[in-house]
Amino acid sequence: MILCSALTPIPSAYFADRFGRKTTLLLGAIPFIMGWVLVIVAKSVAVLYVARMFSGLGYGIVYTVAPMYTGEIATNEVRGALSTLITLMNKVGILAQYCIGPFVDMRTLAAINLILPITFVLSFIFLPESPYYYLKFERTERAERSLRNLRTGDIRLELKNIEINVQEDMKNKGSWGDLIFEATNRKAMWISIGVFTIQQLCGSAAVVAYAQTIFKSTESKIEPYQESIILGCVQVATCMLSVLLVDRVGRKPLLLLSALGVGLMNGTIGTYFYFSAWHKSSIGQLHWVPLVAIVIYIVCYAIGLSTVPYVIIGEMFPTNVKLYASCIAHIYTGFSMFAVQKLFQVVSDSWGIYTAFWGFAAFSLLGLVYMLIALPETKGKSFANIQAGLKRDVARDNASKLMTVEY
Repeated sequence: MILCSALTPIPSAYFADRFGRKTTLLLGAIPFIMGWVLVIVAKSVAVLYVARMFSGLGYGIVYTVAPMYTGEIATNEVRGALSTLITLMNKVGILAQYCIGPFVDMRTLAAINLILPITFVLSFIFLPESPYYYLKFERTERAERSLRNLRTGDIRLELKNIEINVQEDMKNKGSWGDLIFEATNRKAMWISIGVFTIQQLCGSAAVVAYAQTIFKSTESKIEPYQESIILGCVQVATCMLSVLLVDRVGRKPLLLLSALGVGLMNGTIGTYFYFSAWHKSSIGQLHWVPLVAIVIYIVCYAIGLSTVPYVIIGEMFPTNVKLYASCIAHIYTGFSMFAVQKLFQVVSDSWGIYTAFWGFAAFSLLGLVYMLIALPETKGKSFANIQAGLKRDVARDNASKLMTVEY
């Protein structure tokens, strides 16, 4: 599923740019519907594999286009919260599977899940298209109608500001190459890819995928499905906290706190498993340590690294290249998530599970330093202000390089 999610960002970016964000998201429900229908009718494992592939295709569409859509329809004051809702709803869905799955058969669970994408289509079809999309094609009346559906009160000033912003962005139509050759876009791309790299190299995919295996090795008396429900509840609660804090505290503080927390917990888990492997008598009655550390890890991860990167990717780029950036970020994330999961098992088998967690700890703390230095704060800023800030940073960097050369 993860690999298939990397196949749809490019076509979904084209569709979102050509036919609209709303239309593309509605089309994105089709793979999910097909996936659950296949699970219901499946009579072989091969059909289940195909169903997973369809789900991955839908996942790639949603995570490419949804951050852009939510970022473009939101006000500056709540843009972060709305963007983090994407991850929160993902965690709510996972928790629902944990809670319902142990008590119903596979087909019943699939039938329940099938209700969700159908409900999405029937409700989302009545919501407006992004005003940014309309203004990109100079459809001012439709943009005004869209913004009136999204706001209360006078919208004329905001509409004018959006129009100016889009016109400025669209002086250059935008292309894949602009992400590399345009200095401001290149800086935004490096920042975004850096944050997504930290998101994966902190070990999140491995921790979630192998949580039950880790719990089993700690001799925990809790049933596996109960452990999953506990972890799911923790993720949902913390993601809700992130939604509340991201527009109050800011993006950068949450990411820094998150990286510090997961780094320390990775180190703690790694140290426990080291002593468990080589000095088992010294750990005594400390079998609870990995359980507590993983719960704290999930709290720290969910409050920042799980949610905020999708806010960043929706804010850092101008309208003319935003879809391209979102596309690259999701493809990169899909492949890196798959690689981390596989490498975790290889490293654990070859050098011990503690080595893998110590590696995650090191990457997390390196990521903390990177974000402290490189990541700008975007809380409460308009897209135009964010772009102006990036341009100032690029100009300052160029001036610094010039002074160094002259010296």
